Amino acid sequence: MAAAHTSDDRIARITSAIRVIPDFPKPGILFQDITTLLLDPVAFKDTIDLFVERYKDKDISVVAGVEARGFIFGPPIALAIGAKFVPMRKPNKLPGPVISEEYSLEYGTDKIEMHVGAVEKGERALVIDDLIATGGTLCAAISLLERVGVTVVECACVIELPDLKGRDRLGDKPLFVLVS
Repeated sequence: MAAAHTSDDRIARITSAIRVIPDFPKPGILFQDITTLLLDPVAFKDTIDLFVERYKDKDISVVAGVEARGFIFGPPIALAIGAKFVPMRKPNKLPGPVISEEYSLEYGTDKIEMHVGAVEKGERALVIDDLIATGGTLCAAISLLERVGVTVVECACVIELPDLKGRDRLGDKPLFVLVS
C-alpha cells in the first residue's frame, strides 16, 4: 500500500483541513469535503507538493484528471512535472470526437470520456482524483487510457475510504494516497 509518510507534518495539516460532513448527500454517508482544504493555501500547497515530489522523476507525460475534483489537483501537478493535463469528463461535456468507457455504479452505470488524440500510444500517465471509494471511476479511467496504448504508472488520490475496498478493484495498478 503506497501512502505518504504519516510522520510528515504536511499529512497532519492536510488531514485537519478536510471537513467531514455527516449524512451528506444521504443518511449514513460521511462526506469528505475538500473545499475546506482548498481554502487553506498552506495545506493545498502541501497536497500538490507531496504529489509533485513523488512523480517528478517518474517520466510521466500525461496527468489524467477525473471529473470534477481531479481537475483541481491535476493541472498544478502536470505543470510542475512538465506533463500535459488530460481531462477525463462525464458524457457530452467535451466538444470534439471522444472515446468513452462505461463503468458500473451501485445504482446503475456511468461513462467517462476523453478527446480522441489527447494521448498517444506509449505515453506514461498518472490518473488523479480527490478520493477513491469503490474504485469504479479510476478503473474506467485506467481502461480508457490503456485501450489507446498508454501505460498507467499509478493512480493518486488525496483521500481513500478503505472500507469500500476500491484499491482491490485496481488489481495490480499502484495507488498512492495521502489520507486514509
